[in-house]
Amino acid sequence: MPTVINSETYYRTAEVCRTVGISRSTLIRWLNRGTIKGVLHRDRRGWRLFTEANIKRIEDEANEIK
Repeated sequence: MPTVINSETYYRTAEVCRTVGISRSTLIRWLNRGTIKGVLHRDRRGWRLFTEANIKRIEDEANEIK
């Protein structure tokens, strides 16, 4: 379930992975390698929060043909 903070909608890691169709380990690997940048938001527990723009970038990376 998305979280709304200051009129901005944020999604948690599991929601992003389910939406994009990648595993959690793939997403974390991309974040650690710097493949996906700009994910700066975290909740009070330290969990990453993703905006719709972040999800679009992750989706683009997942669908890129190299």
